Amino acid sequence: MTETPDSDAIDDMIKKGTLNAFNKNIVDEFRANAGKVGGQFANQNLLLLTTVGAKSGERRVSPLVYFRIDGKLIIIGSFHGAPVSPAWVHNLRVNPQARVEVGTDALDVTARELSSDERDELYPKVTAVAPGFAESQAKTSRVIPLFELHLA
Repeated sequence: MTETPDSDAIDDMIKKGTLNAFNKNIVDEFRANAGKVGGQFANQNLLLLTTVGAKSGERRVSPLVYFRIDGKLIIIGSFHGAPVSPAWVHNLRVNPQARVEVGTDALDVTARELSSDERDELYPKVTAVAPGFAESQAKTSRVIPLFELHLA
């Protein structure tokens, strides 16, 4: 299984633009192992989110940790606290129709970005189970968005 780099190494990959290759390895491992991966994601709820590129129109796959909170399926646009949101956030804002793979299931979903009030209510619940997302928010001045995924 893929060895996942520590948070400093991920920051470095974001700066160098090598995160796409890292993500591709996780996607390949996820699909080869019925949704299971190694490294720091070994015990995480991981899904693959396929969005349509806002400019290119091409399909883009992103491995993401997800949470089930208050009956909602939530994904987080943290980008490890980078000053900009990950590309998938922009893609969902333009076209909220997406596809997720969870384990061996593939489902069509519609994403809805949570309002400020909803986000402020749920973010502490996320960080209670995944403190790394509190660190990500502390590293950036932007508000890290949360999206709820609904079956289409």
